[in-house]
Amino acid sequence: MNRFRFAHAVALLLWFSLNAARAQDSGQSSSTSQAPTLTTRSNLVLVPVLVKNKAGKPVFSLTADDFILTDNGVPQPVRLEADTDSQPLALAIIVQTGGHGAWHLPHYSSLGALLDMVIGGVPHRVAVIGFDSAPRLAQDFTTNTDAASRTMATLQQGDPGAAILDALKFGIDLLRKQPPEYRRAVLLLSETVDVGSQMSLEDAVRAVEDTNTSIYSFGFSTTRAEVNHETGKLPSPGGTAYSNEPYAPGGCMSRDPNADPDAHGNRSVQALDCASDLLPPLRLARMAFLTARDGFKRNVPKSVAQLTRGEYFAFKDRPTLARHLLTIANDVPNYYVLSFRPQSPHPGPHALEVKVKHKPEYEVRARKGYWVDTGTHANDK
Repeated sequence: MNRFRFAHAVALLLWFSLNAARAQDSGQSSSTSQAPTLTTRSNLVLVPVLVKNKAGKPVFSLTADDFILTDNGVPQPVRLEADTDSQPLALAIIVQTGGHGAWHLPHYSSLGALLDMVIGGVPHRVAVIGFDSAPRLAQDFTTNTDAASRTMATLQQGDPGAAILDALKFGIDLLRKQPPEYRRAVLLLSETVDVGSQMSLEDAVRAVEDTNTSIYSFGFSTTRAEVNHETGKLPSPGGTAYSNEPYAPGGCMSRDPNADPDAHGNRSVQALDCASDLLPPLRLARMAFLTARDGFKRNVPKSVAQLTRGEYFAFKDRPTLARHLLTIANDVPNYYVLSFRPQSPHPGPHALEVKVKHKPEYEVRARKGYWVDTGTHANDK
């Protein structure tokens, strides 16, 4: 049997194992750790890209042929989408009002003009979300930027919580309900470490990656003692479906409970883990997932910005916040938007990497990944 047939046979075997495992698991309690339910939503993936030279200046005049884009390490033919900066924009501003966020509330006054610069001269909708131990909608989507600015300036101090992951999920869900022709973006103002979210790290990574939303983050520091204390409390129900621990000698699909401890007896999770070990592209996606999850433990706002091709800034007062908003306003119009259509993509997380040919010195900021589910097609990813 040649190598192609062998690889094809392995893929088929794992596919049947995964579906058989799901059938076995259908009667288990919903509290059991499950792999994500997968349904394919689109065959078009959009990848916004910002390119800067060594001096930190945006690079213009690149074409599709200048880019190398890989999906789980496999090069993809790409198109360069035209005039994306003229599309309408839906913006969710997510502000921490609890914990250390209360000290920064006075810094958010009179930001209307800066928000207008970030948005640019396009049709837009802006919402404001405040959060402490739970998120709440302070201002529903409005075309009036001044109204959103006034809402930010009058946010009230919350409780000691800082449920950043829950607030992000809340904001992203609101953005999903906006018209599909709108670009989606988040301005997140929070401390670096989550305090009190109910969402697990695994679900948080997927919620952030599984949406074509740019996240621009402004983080203020969390003390080292709080980092060590709070990251150990972030929920991870039933463990994680993605681990770098080796399998037992019986093999990755063995019924030995020690074959894949992270699966906790869930055969569908075990099959997905097994596939990622046997097929190199899946391992690449799995390691990217682990890197993102670990980043969430150290610095949530920085990690979500990196995953979504946004930008992260540390800030301490209103002047630094204003300066960073101006940087975003200058960068937003200079994004390239690449697109490609994966051919028969496997279910689960995909790792993306973008480079510029023959220009290793360029800084390339791009979307890091996306998810593929099995099912019917819908909107672009």
